[in-house]
Amino acid sequence: MSLPTVAVTGVPDPLPEGLAVLDVREPVEWAYGHIDGALHIPLGQLTARLDEVPESQTLVVCKVGARSAQAVLWLQAQGRDVVNLDGGMLDWEAAGREMVSETGQPPLVV
Repeated sequence: MSLPTVAVTGVPDPLPEGLAVLDVREPVEWAYGHIDGALHIPLGQLTARLDEVPESQTLVVCKVGARSAQAVLWLQAQGRDVVNLDGGMLDWEAAGREMVSETGQPPLVV
């Protein structure tokens, strides 16, 4: 099974209607900075929380793209329409794309 991947430059800004974003990083990473409107399910909880993953096309993200690649391969096997963000949140941040944080501080990728 091939890994569907997109670079941050291939993701429309703003995100198109109907495109869901799934962030599979750990809670502390999420708190410091994430894509506004993203769904947060840490990779280790994904199998138990599959029913929360949208049926629509979903962009899957982590810090650099490795954990999200694992998630994409598994979600594909479950019949989901998913694509991995190559370079992850580090590339998202470097491209100046919008992020929000839960810390009260400006968002950043940790």
